[in-house]
Amino acid sequence: MSTPTATATDALGTPVPVLSFSPVVLSVPGRPVDLQVRVSAPATGTGLPVILLSHGHGPSNNLSSLNGYAPLANFWAAHGFVVVQPTHLTSRTLSHLVADAPGAPDFWRSRAEDMTHILDRLDVMERTVPQLAGRIDPAKVAVVGHSLGGFTAALLLGAGLNDPDTGSVVHLAEPRIKAGVLLAAPGRGGEVLNGPMAEQWPIIGAVDFSTMTAPALVVAGDRDDSRHFTDMGPDWHADPYTLAPGPKSLLTLFDAEHGLGGIAGYDAAETTDENPERVAALARLTAAYLSTRLHPGTPAWTNECAALTTGPDAVGRVETK
Repeated sequence: MSTPTATATDALGTPVPVLSFSPVVLSVPGRPVDLQVRVSAPATGTGLPVILLSHGHGPSNNLSSLNGYAPLANFWAAHGFVVVQPTHLTSRTLSHLVADAPGAPDFWRSRAEDMTHILDRLDVMERTVPQLAGRIDPAKVAVVGHSLGGFTAALLLGAGLNDPDTGSVVHLAEPRIKAGVLLAAPGRGGEVLNGPMAEQWPIIGAVDFSTMTAPALVVAGDRDDSRHFTDMGPDWHADPYTLAPGPKSLLTLFDAEHGLGGIAGYDAAETTDENPERVAALARLTAAYLSTRLHPGTPAWTNECAALTTGPDAVGRVETK
């Protein structure tokens, strides 16, 4: 596979140096530990859009926290986004503190509420992070989530959830979030949720994508076969696109497995499909999608799709509804 070409460089602009500050500590009443976040931002620029990045529940001890996903977070920040990364209560870095806390082990409600708390206190973060004051546009907010983080993003974008404890449908949509990206997110429940992990994580199959009305890009690897949850194959991870109403786009990455090439960290040997070129292409495509969604009329998404998803060296294919 060739590296991403320079043909679409103008669409995203020239990268700038990045400032990264952590932890920003937010005290949240009722949360068993304080909410800690990392904030990464371009060194220059104003009116900056915000990306809330929800980590997954991977096998590593630290990448599933505010310290993960640097290949994406740094790229997005270098191209004009303020990236905010919370450490959710599912993080292994907190396991010894929260194992018996209400909501364990999946903390599905807390994970979504973390993002609402962050949006409620963007002004606090602006004042806390050096050189950030007055530079954020709070009207331009997106959410990105990988794996279990994609589940969290789906809830914030409008998906309903049948609470296994009460039987009632819960909606945690956050209207301040204007668009999202779901990376290798879980799919439907029902009969297809038949793998050995399904009984341990019934919440995974409780999502109703039919109400996920916000614009979103769903990213699925065509070799992401999550047999621990389903025998449906890689198409399961396209469900947030297939089962949700438009406007949605689906990016199917060729030869990609659950780590999508290694997005959780630089040189992340934990991924089963390490591929720096794929990670670089995904960073460009996601930045372009969110740039166009948050700044309607800009050509970034169209240009990057033309450069990276067409021709003999395409990294994947895109469909839209």
